[in-house]
Order: sequence, then structure tokens, then C-alpha cells
Amino acid sequence: MTINCKGQLIDLSQPKVMGVLNVTPDSFYDGGSYKNATAILNQAEIMLKEGATFIDVGGYSSRPGADFVSDDEELKRVLPIVELILKEFPETLISIDTFRSEVAKQTIEAGAVLINDISAGKLDKDMIETVGKLDVPYIMMHMRGNPKTMQQQTDYKDLVKDIISYFGERISEAYKAKINDIIIDPGFGFAKTLEQNFELLNKMKLLQITDKPILAGISRKSMIYKTLSTSASEALNGTTALNMMALENGASILRVHDVKEAMECIMLFNKLKSN
Repeated sequence: MTINCKGQLIDLSQPKVMGVLNVTPDSFYDGGSYKNATAILNQAEIMLKEGATFIDVGGYSSRPGADFVSDDEELKRVLPIVELILKEFPETLISIDTFRSEVAKQTIEAGAVLINDISAGKLDKDMIETVGKLDVPYIMMHMRGNPKTMQQQTDYKDLVKDIISYFGERISEAYKAKINDIIIDPGFGFAKTLEQNFELLNKMKLLQITDKPILAGISRKSMIYKTLSTSASEALNGTTALNMMALENGASILRVHDVKEAMECIMLFNKLKSN
């Protein structure tokens, strides 16, 4: 199971880590942490040294109730970061966390190698076609509504069945646009209650029916810190515990804020599987 990142084949039969680099002032965990070039490069270097295969750069917070950000503002946030990282670390595989086709186009042209879209093309009618023309891998996430409205849309007849149906329809649209490499993200925390998040994690293996690699983005989310009556800053141990469950249930990519701990989780998981 491989994806082609501008000529570099990445084997996802062995789990990989995607490090999160938010350049938004209002991200739920690390908002405003990386305000200058030195801080950004330091964090990128740490994640790469710790074993991240991808760095996911985002300029629009998708936390529940997040404020609107214009296309121009999003591009002002992410384009310089792509250029900065690639100038210092030219082999970096940069993913762009965006649901906008123009942001996808300009950042891929600047050197990013894959698109991570929380809306699977449903918030920008041109996204699917644009990604097809760019010929890059596409991460499509399950979500209802948008970041402002999603938590009012948690009524499902059958949670996992509905998510599988959603991906079936979105994958079909991607195929029409000749998108070759598709990764699915079940969207923990997006249009799902706390209980639904745990149901989804417990049944995530069922998503393998799509025959696509699965990305799990659980890192420091409210399903962890609310269950533990703590905060996002204190949720690393809980993240590691649930990342191991995600690997057991078929995750090919762990999207995380803490790369070292995720890599250790994968190493231990691989050791368990080899014995």
C-alpha cells in the first residue's frame, strides 16, 4: 500500500507519523505557538528528527466554533511556511491542511506534496478537480457541516455505516477526477459526540472495507481530556493510549502533535505484531 508524493513512493503498510504544525492563532492546542521563522524551523526540525514522515501545515483552525478566515489570510499564513521549511529542509514531505482549492493549488506549486481536506471536497466545489489536476495524494475526512456548525449535526442512524457510505460517495467523486492516491480520515471530534468518537475508534477496523489507508487524528482531542477531566496540555498519555488502539484497528498514519511518543507507540506496536 503506497502513495506517490511527487515521485517518492511512501509505503503505508508500515504505519507512519504526520506531525502537526499549526500556524493559526486559535488552534485548540498549539494556537500561536509558532510566531516566527525560528520557532517554526525549530519545531519542524524536532519533528523530522523524531521520525515524522509528513509535516501537516494548517492556517485555518478547524476546532469547533472556529472563526472564519479569508482565502488570502490563509495563504498569507501557510505559503511562507512551506517555502521556509523547504528552503531549510528540502526533503520534507509537507501536507497542507485546507479545504480550499486555491490554497491547495498554490501550496502544492510551492512544493507541498499532499492535501489534507477536512471536508472531502464538500466545502469547495473545485477542490476534487483541483487535486486531480495537481496529481497529489488526497486525505479526505468525514465531517458534517463546517467547523462552526458541525457539533449540531451528530444525529446518525448508524454511525459507522453512515461514515462508510459517505466515503463511498466521496471516493467515487475522487476517482472521476483521476485522484489516484486516497487516504481516509474518520474525523474524530468532527460532528461526533464524545460517545460517538469512542464507538468509532472501537469499530474503526470496519472502515478497511473502503480499501484505503486510514489516518487517525486523535492527538490531544477533547475525547481524551474530557474523559480524563483534564486539559489538552495534559492529554499526551491518553493520546498514546488511544493511538495504540488506532494502530490495532487499522490506522496507517497517526496525525499527532507529539512525534517522538507516536513513533515509540508504532515501534512497540510493530514489536507486538512481529511476535
